[in-house]
Amino acid sequence: MTEKDESVKNTTDVSEEKEEHKEEPTTVENGDSTTSTSEDDNLQNNDVSEENSEETSVDPKDEEIQQLQLKANENEEKYLRLYAEFENYKRRIQNENATNKKYQAQSVLTDILPTIDNIERALQIEGEDESFKSLQKGVQMVHESLLRALKENGLEEIESEGQEFDPNFHQAVVQDNNPDFKSGEITQELQKGYKLKDRVLRPSMVKVNQ
Repeated sequence: MTEKDESVKNTTDVSEEKEEHKEEPTTVENGDSTTSTSEDDNLQNNDVSEENSEETSVDPKDEEIQQLQLKANENEEKYLRLYAEFENYKRRIQNENATNKKYQAQSVLTDILPTIDNIERALQIEGEDESFKSLQKGVQMVHESLLRALKENGLEEIESEGQEFDPNFHQAVVQDNNPDFKSGEITQELQKGYKLKDRVLRPSMVKVNQ
């Protein structure tokens, strides 16, 4: 081997050694970087785990407070519902009492109407005898006194003759053909009708013009 060849060989060996020395620090740096990144990831994971554990863990006192709050809300709803039902019941009882008080004389008045009819029929009888006239006057006084007492308790006569026929207050039993009345007007009252305040006790029996 010549000196020139040995020089070339030595130069090549030196270059290879330099390249090896250059590559070694790079390898070490990569290793350090990888280790550092792994440690950072582990720290972050630990932090996340700690945060999750803190979030999932519930204080027993807070849980007890929530349960008590739910029970309080349920009890409040029950109370409000019961209170509303009681108020509705009280209002219904008050209305029923007011209605009963308003129409408390209805049964008595309904039972006494036939008696009033009989008295009025007796007053239509005519006679010339003095004793008859005296008796008739007494019956008339009783009739007026009775009607006055009944009216004080809410009894009212239903107006009929000359009025427009109203099926809510009148009962048509005969049709008439009277030129002095309009069609649908009542020409004659056959039996008086009565009402207690705004409630009909008995409709009037009437003749209705065609």
